[in-house]
Amino acid sequence: MQANAVVFTAPNTVEYAPVTTPEPGPADVVVRVTHSWISNGTEGSFLRGERIEGDTPYSGEHDPWPFPVVAGYQKIGIVEWVGEQITDLAVGETVFATMGKVEGMYRERAGQISPSIGGRDGIWKLPDGVDPLAFSGLVLTQVGYNAGTRPKIEIGDGAIVIGDGLVGQWSAQTLAWRGAQVLLVGRHPDRLEKFANAPYCHVVNAHEEDWVAKAKALFPGGAQAAVDTVGSIEVMEQFQQVVRRCGHLVSAGFYGTQDAMALQPPRYGEYSVDLVSGWQPRRMDETLHLIAAGQLQTLPLITHRFPAAQAADAWALIESKREPVLGVILDW
Repeated sequence: MQANAVVFTAPNTVEYAPVTTPEPGPADVVVRVTHSWISNGTEGSFLRGERIEGDTPYSGEHDPWPFPVVAGYQKIGIVEWVGEQITDLAVGETVFATMGKVEGMYRERAGQISPSIGGRDGIWKLPDGVDPLAFSGLVLTQVGYNAGTRPKIEIGDGAIVIGDGLVGQWSAQTLAWRGAQVLLVGRHPDRLEKFANAPYCHVVNAHEEDWVAKAKALFPGGAQAAVDTVGSIEVMEQFQQVVRRCGHLVSAGFYGTQDAMALQPPRYGEYSVDLVSGWQPRRMDETLHLIAAGQLQTLPLITHRFPAAQAADAWALIESKREPVLGVILDW
């Protein structure tokens, strides 16, 4: 079966190209994609050749060359065909889909592809009455939800989120929904202003201000939780200056091969360390519910839309940041 896909053929090389997929089987669903949401961080690291799988970094000569690859993992579309073993989906329904199948690539899974062929466990029906585009980044929204629900939080507790990208935004939104007083730390004024619109939502531009000093002033007794979404061991160590005893440190970033963190220092604060990654069905269900209920905001984070055939232009913008950019949608 033939499909079109966004293919990373070499480091920093993007092509929109025809690809081959397996024929769908009795346990598969075929989805004609309408929109996909680029995961700037994860897909970007695949584009640069920094990963070979999930959270596994490319380490050099002992790893296979991770190209060509169809990266990504999130899109919405219309069910076009349903295998005979599936009884709870119908042709014409609007759904969210994770990765589909592809042949002839470094990985035989594909996110940015249409039509997408995959099993029922990677498909979610979308509710009526909500713009389907709001769910097009569901996996990544769920990563932020995962990071924001890990710490033990009481109403009014302080929480710090490092990184004003998509995962940082949704981590901060989740913590605020849970009743925390949240400080979002970033470097992009346009992104920070998307969060700073409620009494207990604070922001600081790390280019202009010392975020540690700001956190100490906001939370003189120490924050209860701190989330790293940028993948910095230095940040994980700095958290220990601003999180109170028996608080929670959450790691939601990609550290590549520079991922060694000393365990003895955090023992002095008796910190819990949570490591978040990937998606799980129950968290996806919960995240979908919160988007539908308006508790997690996704549409305001979309800044750009490109035809899928112009994916190379989308990536040129994301990598260069020649203008403010955050959520990038591909129209198929």
